[in-house]
Amino acid sequence: MDIRIDFAGTDDLPALADLLAELFTLESDFTPERAKQLAGLRLILDNPALGRLFVLRVDGVVAGMANALITVSTVEGGPVLLLEDVIVSARQRGGGLGRRLVEHVLAWARGQGMPRVTLLADKDNAPALAFYDRLGFEPSAMRVLRRRL
Repeated sequence: MDIRIDFAGTDDLPALADLLAELFTLESDFTPERAKQLAGLRLILDNPALGRLFVLRVDGVVAGMANALITVSTVEGGPVLLLEDVIVSARQRGGGLGRRLVEHVLAWARGQGMPRVTLLADKDNAPALAFYDRLGFEPSAMRVLRRRL
């Protein structure tokens, strides 16, 4: 099995939108809307200063993704990472690919000089929460609030 993780390209966008549809069915806050997902993916792809899209391929086929958004922390005094949209396709889960993908993104962030990575996970997604716990992520005292504009 040939496993590769690299930056996504334009040709990957349809497969990434498929993965987002799979992810958003697992998260109670979101509903898949393909046109919006493609627009968001394109925005990130076309503006690397906003972040990077990572794609996991198994034997040349897209099997997972991670969205690494760059923001600035005044606490840290520089850029930090907001990790979103981490998913491995259902048929590929359970073999350590998610760990490889996240560790690859974390190594990239370290290489960029980022001291912190923050992520959000659905509070009812016990497998995802356990996965991130095993990777060393810790709960924050901060609470997520959202307002539609």
